Amino acid sequence: MFEWIYEDGIGERRAALVDGGQIIECHVERDDDGVSVGALCDARILPPDGGGMTLVRLAGGEEALLSALPSGTSIGTDILVAVTRSAIAERDMVKRAKCRPAPEGAPPRPAPTLFERIQATGTPVRTLHPHEDDALEDAGWSEWSDVALSGTMAFAGGVLRMALTPAMVVIDVDGTLAAAELARKGAEAAARAIRALGIAGNIVIDLPTQDSKAGRIAAAEAFDAALPLPFERTAVNGYGLLQIIRHRTGPSLAERWQFAPVASAALALLRRAERHGARNAGAEMLITANPAEIAWVSARPALVDALTRRTARHMALQADTAIGIGHGHAI
Repeated sequence: MFEWIYEDGIGERRAALVDGGQIIECHVERDDDGVSVGALCDARILPPDGGGMTLVRLAGGEEALLSALPSGTSIGTDILVAVTRSAIAERDMVKRAKCRPAPEGAPPRPAPTLFERIQATGTPVRTLHPHEDDALEDAGWSEWSDVALSGTMAFAGGVLRMALTPAMVVIDVDGTLAAAELARKGAEAAARAIRALGIAGNIVIDLPTQDSKAGRIAAAEAFDAALPLPFERTAVNGYGLLQIIRHRTGPSLAERWQFAPVASAALALLRRAERHGARNAGAEMLITANPAEIAWVSARPALVDALTRRTARHMALQADTAIGIGHGHAI
């Protein structure tokens, strides 16, 4: 039976689609994400950037790329835009959000929240509270976070290695199985990872080379069976390459963890601290973590205040250089 598990965390909302006790999709919404898909925002047209792209400044101050300049408008004109993709951080830059002119006569509106989006699927939603058993963790949340950060995922007989490049996500399939079986199992595992981590855009899977057309078809069919539509794909070619296109609306979990590892680890630390505070009595809580995580949290006092309010405990933050990123704890 499918169900959504939703958690309203500190600085981050999380949702997981669970089937048979195992996560098949992870979704995250963060306080600092900026505008999201579905928002209709007031905007002002700016001069083109260095590449000739039309820019707008949204009412909240964020800049976005405008897909088409409406006729009769010029620099400085105020227009209403529909957000089609949120901003996406890469290793060395941030890609601006994308938008298009909104339908004529439409009023401004915020984007649907993560909770509203999962509610709209019609699948039952269970809200997880800090004092309850950790259903997200039991279903594999940390395991998928580890895959997102490392880019590596083991499966029976092989391993996936994911590389996030500016142009595409490349997934290499390696293992000890015979080529046809490895291609089939690797394609299925890649589809599961793509779905779970929300990987989208241009994706290329490098499967084992095999001469058999039937084997290549079987690998493609295994991929199709594991990843729900919508997506487009090619056939598996003679070199073992399978290309997939999925509509991209925001950052994947892999992009969040790999391009913002300190923020991701710090938010996970706050999650552990909130759960600890809800399940253990005491007047004070000591949070000890890598200095980078402590600095990130300290720079956002609203998050510390939220943790104090939710747990009714005073917070003390302690940096420890001996602790690696992601291994902090609360006592």
